[in-house]
Amino acid sequence: MTTPTTRVLTGRGPVLRQLCAAEPLLAGLRAPATARAPWAATVLNAAAAGRRPRPRPVAVVVDGPGPVRGSATPPAALAALTLRAAGPRVTATLLPASAGPVPPGTPPARLPARDDAAATALAAGVLALLDSLWRPWTLRLTGLPLGDPTLRALGRLRPDGAFANARSTRLVDDLDAAGPVLRSRDPRLLDRWLPELLAREPARQSREHLRAVARLHAALGQLELAVVADGDRLAAALLTLLDGPERRPWWGFSDRGGLSTEMGAPLVSFTLRGGLLPARVSRRTGPR
Repeated sequence: MTTPTTRVLTGRGPVLRQLCAAEPLLAGLRAPATARAPWAATVLNAAAAGRRPRPRPVAVVVDGPGPVRGSATPPAALAALTLRAAGPRVTATLLPASAGPVPPGTPPARLPARDDAAATALAAGVLALLDSLWRPWTLRLTGLPLGDPTLRALGRLRPDGAFANARSTRLVDDLDAAGPVLRSRDPRLLDRWLPELLAREPARQSREHLRAVARLHAALGQLELAVVADGDRLAAALLTLLDGPERRPWWGFSDRGGLSTEMGAPLVSFTLRGGLLPARVSRRTGPR
């Protein structure tokens, strides 16, 4: 059996091209919009405009069969990560992590892999990338589904890693009980009500994330806005991401009820630390 080839690509453009190339793989795995290229593009754009030091986007790619021709060949597995340095330590997270609100109730992240062999190669590639930094590092992967094969492979390769499970909370759309509801995918309706909608979100970073992602997915026809209007003001509103036949209520508010929560799917996380201590610090002797 041929050993899969693993590559590491750095930078916004190469990472997004790999996510676009992985679209057939992501679609086959029914990955949510939060794990795909359009969502990732908004996260990277926000990071590029944010404070320094800015996180570095990196893609660990396990090549698929056949010759690699730019982004035309779908990878067999892919990890889109960001590396953020704080002092001597580097923290690696999945690309969309902590960018802003995601549709609750289902795992928002993916480490797509075609099969177990590709997942094992991807796990080994991620660990090799981190060890190549020659610095202390923390790998923190969150929001993944139960049974993820790459997480299983990471656990086999590094049994000192820590797994954790948490139960998510799902947003339930029952706005029809709150009054006459207008539901639309029309980007013009979103532009009309978006300022008032965003005024309900107190965190500036979350407002910017919501604005960028909502507008992009509305332009792609993948966003529904539901509004209950009281004259010229909103009494209730809800953004819902449309993943093919699936509806994922994402973010909203209501002064009249009609939005509730219920238990969602489990979310899995994995945390691992490794790498070299800084040259001036020794595990045995301490700081010199």
